Amino acid sequence: MEERAAAADGCSFAGVKPAVMDLPYPPVRVGAKNPEYANLLSVDYCGAVSELSAVTQYINNENRLSCENCPMARTILEIAMAEMMHLQKLGELIALLGGNIDFTVRQRGGRPQMWTPAYLTIPENGGKMIMADIEAEKAAISQYQMHMKMIKDKDVNAVLARIIKDEEYHIMLLHALAQAW
Repeated sequence: MEERAAAADGCSFAGVKPAVMDLPYPPVRVGAKNPEYANLLSVDYCGAVSELSAVTQYINNENRLSCENCPMARTILEIAMAEMMHLQKLGELIALLGGNIDFTVRQRGGRPQMWTPAYLTIPENGGKMIMADIEAEKAAISQYQMHMKMIKDKDVNAVLARIIKDEEYHIMLLHALAQAW
């Protein structure tokens, strides 16, 4: 059995940093506890279109690409790291709003739905991975915009608006990868 090591192929992840816009994030705070808002953010946290799904999909893609296309894998890892930061900020907001952080989305009526890997798109090649990632970023932006219209808390919406800027940046990076593929 042939062994392959990323280091043997010259792929190093030393110095990898999150792919985020060079802008500060607003303070993570809320005007008041609001379980309804926490439930909305749980969808962004761990729903089908969510930061947890994005992190998991990007890490899977990075692992699958690291031996064949190191520069692409590095960029994918940078995006995954940014999504981890978003996940953390959403978790803080959910807690501040009085919600639970348990990888469960609470649908209207309180019915819980646990995150599942079935939410992921796992294409067979790098080009299709990138296109799936672009579509996921667009869906995330659309969902954040919809939630911002439903949430009447300027502090929460400021964090969501800042996350959207990173997601738009990710789309730009992914388009560059698609052209290089």
